[in-house]
Amino acid sequence: MQIALTHEQADFDAIASLLGANILFEEAIPLLPHRLNRNVRAYLNLYGADLPFKEIGDLPNETVQHVILVDTQSITSIKGMTVATSVQVIDHHPRREGLPDVWIVTTEETGATTTLLVEALREQNGDLNTIQSTLLLLGIYEDTGSLTYSHTTSRDLRAAAYLLEQGASLQIANNFINHPLSPRQQDLYDQLRSTAEIFRIHGYSVVVACSDAVDMEEELSTVVHKLRDLLDPDALLVLVTTKGGVQLIARSTTDNIDVAAIAAHFGGGGHERAAAGLIRNRDLERVRQELIEILPKFVRPSIAVSQILSRDPHLVAPQVQVEQVAEMMRRYGYEGFPVVNEGKILGLVTRRAVDRAITHKLDATASSLMDAGEYSVSPDDSIEHLQRLMTDTGWGQIPVVSPESGEIIGIVTRTDLLKTLSPQPKLPSRQKLVVKLENALPPYRLHVIKTIARIAYQQHSALYIVGGFVRDLLLEKPGLDFDLVVEGDAIALAQVLAREYGGRITSHPRFGTAKWHLEGAYLGDDSPPQDNSEDHPTINSIDLVTARTEFYSQPSALPIVERSSIKLDLHRRDFTINTLALRLDGNHYGELHDYWGGLNDLKQGIVRVLHSLSFIDDPTRILRAVRFEQRFKFCIEDRTMELLEAALPLLDRLSGDRIRHELDNILIEENVERIIGRLNELSLLSTIHPALVWDDWLVEKFRGLRVIRPPTEWGLGSENESMIPIKRKLAYIIWFIRLPVDQARQVLNRLRIFASLKNTILLACQLWLEQDKLAHTPPSQAVLILDAMPPLCRYALYMCTSEQRVRDALLNYVIDWAKVKPTLDGNDLRKRGIPPGPIYRDILSRLRNAWLDGEIGTAEQELELLDAILLDKGKCKSV
Repeated sequence: MQIALTHEQADFDAIASLLGANILFEEAIPLLPHRLNRNVRAYLNLYGADLPFKEIGDLPNETVQHVILVDTQSITSIKGMTVATSVQVIDHHPRREGLPDVWIVTTEETGATTTLLVEALREQNGDLNTIQSTLLLLGIYEDTGSLTYSHTTSRDLRAAAYLLEQGASLQIANNFINHPLSPRQQDLYDQLRSTAEIFRIHGYSVVVACSDAVDMEEELSTVVHKLRDLLDPDALLVLVTTKGGVQLIARSTTDNIDVAAIAAHFGGGGHERAAAGLIRNRDLERVRQELIEILPKFVRPSIAVSQILSRDPHLVAPQVQVEQVAEMMRRYGYEGFPVVNEGKILGLVTRRAVDRAITHKLDATASSLMDAGEYSVSPDDSIEHLQRLMTDTGWGQIPVVSPESGEIIGIVTRTDLLKTLSPQPKLPSRQKLVVKLENALPPYRLHVIKTIARIAYQQHSALYIVGGFVRDLLLEKPGLDFDLVVEGDAIALAQVLAREYGGRITSHPRFGTAKWHLEGAYLGDDSPPQDNSEDHPTINSIDLVTARTEFYSQPSALPIVERSSIKLDLHRRDFTINTLALRLDGNHYGELHDYWGGLNDLKQGIVRVLHSLSFIDDPTRILRAVRFEQRFKFCIEDRTMELLEAALPLLDRLSGDRIRHELDNILIEENVERIIGRLNELSLLSTIHPALVWDDWLVEKFRGLRVIRPPTEWGLGSENESMIPIKRKLAYIIWFIRLPVDQARQVLNRLRIFASLKNTILLACQLWLEQDKLAHTPPSQAVLILDAMPPLCRYALYMCTSEQRVRDALLNYVIDWAKVKPTLDGNDLRKRGIPPGPIYRDILSRLRNAWLDGEIGTAEQELELLDAILLDKGKCKSV
């Protein structure tokens, strides 16, 4: 005989799970416990005749071979059970310690146990009637607060949807979910409400309510649910005196308050969000006092200071002069620094005070300018405590002090706090990110990364893959270019890699960077073959960069570099969406780090700078902001747009090389015409140079450029050659081809275009002006013009001109005319006794022109023309 059991004081999840077990395991008899919640009993009173439940007393006098235990992991002995009875557990609570090894236990994190059974029923495609499907729906609804509790999963929603498809009645369910309290339950509810105390712990509201219910026979959970719905705390702890002792019923809406651990302290149990316990031989007041005392131990801060602090803070001594403090603020970008003497915090010196002192030319020190105070926080303090301290003191930078040593180990800023308090997106799971990463990289590249990560772990260095690669990975558009940042010493790590696996390294100690050249490296017998295809080109080296911070001595200058943490390394980057990092070493493999709100901006489709001086520090970011905005179809955030527009004049200070580098990147983008159009809309093109124009004609030509692959006869490269450099050069030519030559030269000089491309563009501008000649002159004259032009000029004109006769001439040239040559050559002229010299070129050109213009068509006619030419020149001699 098989039976299905659940816990006493059964709620709808327990009884619905019994029903699900009976349907799945047809021979399992579902036994009702002795005590049911009142709303459950009411449902069974109405609809029980259509349901398969049995009372324990009705069980046949047979041996119980198998027990299915649902919504609980505690079993009650039933007649017929023996030591040989097998037990199968189906529950949504975490597995309890100490269960017999022979038990078959299935525990999964869903909002209700019923969900697990409904999923199995759906797989069997079994039909349910309205009474069955409604009871199963009640099981899910009651334990998930009608799908509103925070522990509700998508699986619960899908299961509920399936039950509605099977005919579950929402009207019936609503009657029993919101079942009215009995008079005695209402009295208890009123007493608990009047005694409820609210405690604020680490920013959470925890309600403790107590009452006497010794004479009460009805279940308590409905009363607790009603009280929670009224007060809406983060956690509710109810203590009620019963005949058996003090009953604790605990509910939580956050993972940071583990009510199962609280219940376990008093000998009870449950799961993190719902737990209970019976405390015997203790009076209510003593239990209440103990509960209040232990609560802080079981309430974790939502975010602790340790999670947002920056380590190795910059501190100033009291005697430091104001000019030096100002230099530090400019260098590191902070709005204030703690003033510290021999490890003791004296105060905070702020940018406002420093600016005022410099404006008034005061000979001041940090101690004379600081706001006095000894304020600090510990790493374990909550951000709520930090927020109150910042509000009370007005300090925007608070030192973090180790409670053990008293040493200042870090600092938290108002910016850190505000970013933390902003709504944070749910981070992708580490496992999902690992799968994304390993699917994105070809086997050899992945093997190289894992090799570096393994050595970094052995060297106690944290290794991160950062920036655009992580951004694109999360956008499901992964590339192959990536940056590896080492929180430690990148050069030392590269040296170990070269010693272990071969290859060679080059390094730049000033910047803490190293390049590991893989030629000659042997990465082990398990190394996959090297990538070598158009999509996965060979990787010859890996760049390793020491985590660093940067500051700018003046706008538009190159940065000065100092070694730092990954957090500050990411802060030096251009936009928040490029500040994401994926850690690779040891147990941290696949761990996403998002210190600056990049994931949130990525999900919202926003391009945002990290600080207000970003465009001033590096005006090339102006062009990059537009490129990212249009590439991803994002929006530049409002404040970032204000900063961008204010920084436009700084483009004049940028060298042509740096602007051209950004334009190079733009011209190979898929949506290049949209990006340049946006640059024009924001007046960026005219700011760079007034002759940089953009119009509908260029939009059309650039769209055509996106899909072209010129036939080989145009002489632009082989079929297998990468088209990126060719398309980029063509883009520059097409962009400037309509400009007057002098104006084009000015633009090219401003952009510092390389000499060879510059000459090609100028020739293209000249060809554009002469295109009418191609359409209205004999072929020989067209060839004379086109022979002097590089292939890129000819193809660019073919793309740009709207004159069909010009296009025909260009096409005739590359297919036919360029290949036309006389049948005679210099040897034939020498046989005629003509001494070598410029006359050879003149004669052969006239012969070629005659072939091109159709004046001759056979070798005999060519000889006759040669005789005529020589006679004309007085050089006629017989062959």
